[in-house]
Amino acid sequence: MPTGLYTRSVLIVIIPMLLLQTVVSAVFMERHWRNVTERLSEAVTRDIAAIIEVIRTYPPADGDYSQITRIARDQLSLNISVLPDAQLPPPRSKPFFSILDDILADQINRQIRLPYWIDTVGDSRLVEIRILLDNKVLRVFAIRNQTYASNTHIFLVWMFGTSLLLIAISVLFLRGQIRPILALADAAESFGKGQRGGDADFTPRGADEIRRAGIAFIQMRERIERQIEQRTAMLAGISHDLRTILTRFKLQLALAGNNPDLQGMSEDVEDMQSMLEGYLTFARGEAEEDFGELRLSELLEKIKADFSLHGKQMSYRIEGEDLLSVRPNAFMRLVGNLASNAQRYANTLTIDARHSARWLTLTFDDDGPGIPEKSREDVFKPFYRLDEARNLNASGTGLGLAIARDIARGHGGNVTLTDSPMGGLRAVVRVPA
Repeated sequence: MPTGLYTRSVLIVIIPMLLLQTVVSAVFMERHWRNVTERLSEAVTRDIAAIIEVIRTYPPADGDYSQITRIARDQLSLNISVLPDAQLPPPRSKPFFSILDDILADQINRQIRLPYWIDTVGDSRLVEIRILLDNKVLRVFAIRNQTYASNTHIFLVWMFGTSLLLIAISVLFLRGQIRPILALADAAESFGKGQRGGDADFTPRGADEIRRAGIAFIQMRERIERQIEQRTAMLAGISHDLRTILTRFKLQLALAGNNPDLQGMSEDVEDMQSMLEGYLTFARGEAEEDFGELRLSELLEKIKADFSLHGKQMSYRIEGEDLLSVRPNAFMRLVGNLASNAQRYANTLTIDARHSARWLTLTFDDDGPGIPEKSREDVFKPFYRLDEARNLNASGTGLGLAIARDIARGHGGNVTLTDSPMGGLRAVVRVPA
């Protein structure tokens, strides 16, 4: 079955209508059409039987059948001729649709009971009937309309014509009903991907149920936007207050001079600064950044150069379009976090990028120690501490992978971790293209 609502709705309309037309046609063909054909064929056969009776009862002495021919033509609309010393032609093969042949043959067998030969195929306007009479053959040409309900096609044309008209009207109305649902789906998809402005022009339309769903989506979007605005404002205040305090600490440590006893405190202040920046980056996200274009090869070349500076190997392969439509800064942070995570714990990294019409998939494979399977979801939690965790170092915050997944989900995708064929960890980023 098709998965689209529009196609399913059309089938819901068309299939019952086709079934109804089929049943009506079958009943009409079986009852009306066959009955009418039987009555017409019976009447023509009765006329032919009367002509045969006249020929046998009052045979002309001179063999001139012109009077009988005239009466048959004028009174019965039959064109007859008597062929002396003739035989019946060989039997013809039955046509595929042989309702007339069957009914006409049955009537001749019942009323005339003489050898016969019929042709309902040769001339589309006429039906030829030959009856063997002793040493001669009676040849009869009857108009097809006299023996066959040939105007039935008018009924079928009207029936199927009106059906097509009704289907066309239904399709137009269904298109109008489906369009608001598609608009709601597009708006929800744009909002889910974080594409600012993609859903701004959405207005609920259509049936009451669709309007209710549209209004619920708008209210949900407004609540989420208010929460994001409140969180951003709160984080801006926290950032200002904490940075002010850290600046005072740094100033006091600088005024204290090179005191070895204060070296540990100075390092703690730097760690607090790093943790604060990491937390704000994670909490703020990149919701305020608009979508733009980013060339993937340039980003991967920078990562490759950074690996070389640290004496490690990195290679990549791009399949498909090189130009991406993403939030450039956020996406660079996403790729950078995963690459730096591999750089910290592995010696070799390979990145496989596949950009299709619908999805962009980045696969990071390294030869590091990996992460236990039971902990692969936990490492995406903010500040999650794991012994030998790949997203932590001596001064780390445990936010690298959390930020990466947050950015991927902000683009409508996700980040997952599995085992790598190289023996380490495989990170797979999949976002809509």
